[in-house]
Amino acid sequence: MPANNDSQRLAGKIAVVTGAASGIGRATAELFAREGASVCCVDVNAEAGERVVQGIRESGGRAIFAKADVSQADDCRNAVEQAKRDFGGLHILFNNAGIIRRASAIDLTEADWDRLMDVNVKSIFLLSKFAIPLIIDSGGGCIVNTASGWGLAGGPQAVGYCASKGAVVLMTKALAIDHAGQNIRVNCICPGDTDTNMLRNEAEQLGESRENFHRAAAQRPLGRVGKPEEIAKAVLYLASDASSFVTGTAIVVDGGGLAGCI
Repeated sequence: MPANNDSQRLAGKIAVVTGAASGIGRATAELFAREGASVCCVDVNAEAGERVVQGIRESGGRAIFAKADVSQADDCRNAVEQAKRDFGGLHILFNNAGIIRRASAIDLTEADWDRLMDVNVKSIFLLSKFAIPLIIDSGGGCIVNTASGWGLAGGPQAVGYCASKGAVVLMTKALAIDHAGQNIRVNCICPGDTDTNMLRNEAEQLGESRENFHRAAAQRPLGRVGKPEEIAKAVLYLASDASSFVTGTAIVVDGGGLAGCI
């Protein structure tokens, strides 16, 4: 991760990435670092998160780890304050932490509903609440949220997940309206099925073999599931000056899965 690469699109920027210990979060934290950003990697899994940070540092990048349960206000406040304390400010917030529970309204428990809303929705409110003043102090920047294709179109046995991701899409638009005047852009990505631990966990929840579930998930125009690194490139676009006139939008990155739906 050479620090003197003139093509680095996030040179001098400071970013917080949640859910950074694996999957899309890890791929994005690593890409941000390669593009010149100083990255605060946030996750509840300290061991895996520290490994990501170590890998970034060994490649020449700048990174720190902040352990946080993103559904807890104090943890969210501490994470963004740690980024400012260690790196001197904040320009980019990637709200990526999320969970899925596959069940209908009849079968989904109230506890699972509450946990979905806490991790997938409340966390974005909390982290944005604490990060926005720091981004303003740094001269502006951007927020990128992870929604889902199922935040735009419904899916089977996923009533709580769909509700939570639909909320992320509209929260993104509301934040974009509120904070455009403070030089803050807010957008979200809507990934389709991506080769992550979450996808494999879905198969387990539904009692299906991973192989069959993966094969079914690949039934989309491009004929495969996505890679975390591919989703990370879309996040980089929204976090960089390449999207300087883009705010309040939801970018679908799903290999054409929703092409015939919306």
